[in-house]
Amino acid sequence: MKVLFGIVGFVALLYMAVLVVLYFKQEKLLFFPTKLPQDYRFSFAQPAQERWITAADGTRLHGLLFPAASARGLVFYLHGNAGALDSWGDAASLYTQLGYSVFMLDYRGYGKSAGTISSQEQFLSDVQTAYQQLLPEFAEERTVILGYSLGTGAAAWLAAQHNPRLLILQAPYFSMRATARQHYPFVPGFIVRYPLGTDAVLPKVKCPIVIFHGEHDEVIDYQTTLQLKALLKPQDQFITLAGAGHNGMTSNPEYQAGIRRILSGL
Repeated sequence: MKVLFGIVGFVALLYMAVLVVLYFKQEKLLFFPTKLPQDYRFSFAQPAQERWITAADGTRLHGLLFPAASARGLVFYLHGNAGALDSWGDAASLYTQLGYSVFMLDYRGYGKSAGTISSQEQFLSDVQTAYQQLLPEFAEERTVILGYSLGTGAAAWLAAQHNPRLLILQAPYFSMRATARQHYPFVPGFIVRYPLGTDAVLPKVKCPIVIFHGEHDEVIDYQTTLQLKALLKPQDQFITLAGAGHNGMTSNPEYQAGIRRILSGL
């Protein structure tokens, strides 16, 4: 019996140790940035202007603005959890061809942006600072906030704080806690320091919302995301991309047809 209690105690201590590591080191599981040297030269098929954002604590964040001729508005684009703008920038051409300038932000520690992400509050504050810096150039009534994967939680939160023309979510999660349960069912929800509750903020978004999600998404569970439909307004849309996975949505023909229809109709 003592041996059994000893084994149970050891397993309990090991489990607690794992939870402690996950709590304090979860940035390593959530963010996968690519760092770029400050003199890195971007090469895209279309012109891009480098922009610098000064965060609330003085940290310099880097972004790219892809201008469209006679722009109808701005797509404020928040990318996923891996890479940097050197790999995400190619997505801008889909929107510039439709007459929308595109701004893309590299989060802290990504690309040329300084610092490291250390809290949800900091992450969201940086996104809001970048958005507000662009307001003198691009009126909110002509701004589309778009988030992909990790960026969807921040995009939904930002749209709830402001009054953009439209919110587009590509492969959103119900919440980061729900996604954590999907991949790590043994981890209690309170361990997740980046809850990013899309479900909590969507009801506060006043502008139209369009959600795109791949039917066979292997990263963010499609069935869990379907629960967001109950939170949408009557005029909002939830579009399922048949047979699609998590990555490569921008090049998906069904997505491209849908986004052309939606943006052309604004």
